[in-house]
Amino acid sequence: MSQFLPCFALHDGRAGNVRQAEALAHWLSPVSTSLQLDSHAPWRWLAPRRLPGARRAFGSALAALPTDQRCLAIGCGRQAALATRLLRSERVCSIQILDPRIDPRHWDLVVVPAHDNCRGDNVIVMLGSLNAIDDAWLQAHRDSAPASICSGGSLCALLVGGPTTDTPFELSDVMQAIKQIRISMDGELYICTSPRTPMEWLEPIQTIAKREAAQAWTSPKDGANPYASLLACADHIVCTADSVNMLSESCATSAPVEFIPSNGRHGRVADFVTSLVDMQRVRPLGSALSLNITPLRESARVAAEISRFLGLPLQTPAPTSV
Repeated sequence: MSQFLPCFALHDGRAGNVRQAEALAHWLSPVSTSLQLDSHAPWRWLAPRRLPGARRAFGSALAALPTDQRCLAIGCGRQAALATRLLRSERVCSIQILDPRIDPRHWDLVVVPAHDNCRGDNVIVMLGSLNAIDDAWLQAHRDSAPASICSGGSLCALLVGGPTTDTPFELSDVMQAIKQIRISMDGELYICTSPRTPMEWLEPIQTIAKREAAQAWTSPKDGANPYASLLACADHIVCTADSVNMLSESCATSAPVEFIPSNGRHGRVADFVTSLVDMQRVRPLGSALSLNITPLRESARVAAEISRFLGLPLQTPAPTSV
C-alpha cells in the first residue's frame, strides 16, 4: 500500500473524544475528515454491542465514507465504537480509541491508555491521551500567539479544569495556587479556564487575577481562547489534575509541569498522575522533586505502530490546532 488512505475521525461531539479521534487521523493521513455521529435508540443504549438493525443507528451519516477505495475509520468513545465495528471490512480498516468494553477483536486495532484494562494482540497501549502536539505544532502556535502571551518574558500558564467525583478540588485550591505561584515564580501569570470549570468560579478567578496582576481567560467574552498559545509559549505550566487530555497536552510540551494537589483523588486520572510523577514528568505544585522535561509524545509512537501493523506509509503531519 504505497499511498495514504483517506481517514475518517468518528466521534459523538464530546470534546475529549473529538480531540483524540482527530489527533490520530492527523498523524495517520494528510487526507482526513471529522464526522460527528448522532446515534439513535435503541442502539445507542448498548453501543458498541451489535443489536439487530444496528446499521440504522446512525441514519445516513456513515454514507460519507467512500465506496470505491480503502479508508481508515478511527473512532473515539462508545458510540463511535459501534460505528467502527459496523464499518470494519476488507475496504475499511477500523481503529478504536479507548476501551470498548467488549472483545477488541471486533476492530482491526484498539488504542487504549495504560490505565484501561483492555489488552490483546491488536491492542496498542499508550500513556495518557492522543494529541497533535510536536515541535512544529508548538512553533506554529508561538508564531501566531498574541503579544500579550508570547512577549519574550518568562510566562507561567495556569490551566484550570473542573472538579469531578474522582478528582475533587475546590475554588479555594485554585485561589491558593494562584497566590503560591505569585510568591514562588517570577514573570507573567496567565490563567485559562475550561468548559469544565464551574460557572460560579469564573468571576472570583477574574477578581484574584486582577489583584495578583495576572491575565485571565474565562469565556469567549475575554477574546479568543489562548489555550494553544499558552501551551506553546509557557516556560512553566501548572494545571489542575482532573483531565487526562489536559495533562497529556501539557506534558507534550518542553515546559516543566506541576499540578495542584487535592485530597481524595482516585480512579483512572489519579493513576495517570501517579505514572507521570513516577517518571518525573510532573510534580505537585511547590514540590522539591526533580523533573525530567522530556516531552510526552505518545501520538507519534502510536501512529507509527498502527502504520506498521496495517502496512501504511508514515507521514510527517502539518501543524494543526489542539
